Amino acid sequence: MTAPVTAPNSAPSSAPSESGTRLATFGAGCFWGVEVAFREIPGVVNATVGYLGGTMAHPTYKDVCTGRTGHAEVVQVEYDPAEVTYDRLLDAFWEMHDPTTLNRQGWDVGTQYRSAIFFHEAEQEATARASKEAVQSRSKKRIVTEIVPASTFYPAEEYHQRYLEKQGRVSCHVPSAPRPVAGSGAQGQASGLGAGGPAGRSWWSLLRGR
Repeated sequence: MTAPVTAPNSAPSSAPSESGTRLATFGAGCFWGVEVAFREIPGVVNATVGYLGGTMAHPTYKDVCTGRTGHAEVVQVEYDPAEVTYDRLLDAFWEMHDPTTLNRQGWDVGTQYRSAIFFHEAEQEATARASKEAVQSRSKKRIVTEIVPASTFYPAEEYHQRYLEKQGRVSCHVPSAPRPVAGSGAQGQASGLGAGGPAGRSWWSLLRGR
C-alpha cells in the first residue's frame, strides 16, 4: 500500500518501471474519494493516498490539516499505459471534482484541498496544460487548478489507505455528489465520483448553464 518516496525536491520519474507501469499524481480535495475514483478506472494498477507539495519532511495527517505545511492531499496513481492513457486519467480528474473552487471541495476548505496536477516529466506537463486549456474553453468559470512539478511524495498513514473501502462506503467527496453519467472527454468519461450540484447535476452542467 505504499508508493515510492523520492529524495527532497526531486520528482519521481514517470518512466516505465520494470513492470511497464507509470506514475501520475493528482490533488482533487479529500483523497479518500479521489482514491476510489481512480481505482475504478481500468488500467489503474494501484492508487496511494498521501501528501505532496509542502515544505515539511514526513508530515502527518495532523500536520497537513493545520494548513501550515504547504502539502496537498493527493493520490499517486500507478497505471499501465498499455491499458489507460494519461489523457484518460486527466479526463477522470476533471470530472471527479470542481476545479473552479480555490482551495476548496464541498465542505473541505484549506490549501491542502487544492486542485492540482503534479507532473513527473515534461510530456505530462504539456499534456496537462493542453487538457486544462481545453477544459477552460468549455467552462464559464476560471479553472484554478495548479500544474506543478511533482516533488517528494509522502504516503499517508495506513488507516487512510483504502479508507472508504474499509468503511464499506462508496464516496465522501463532494456532499450529495452523484456518480457521473457516461459520456466522452472531460465531461463524462470518469468512472469514479462526480462533483455534483443541485438536482444531481454535474459541475460541468452547472458551469455551462444546463
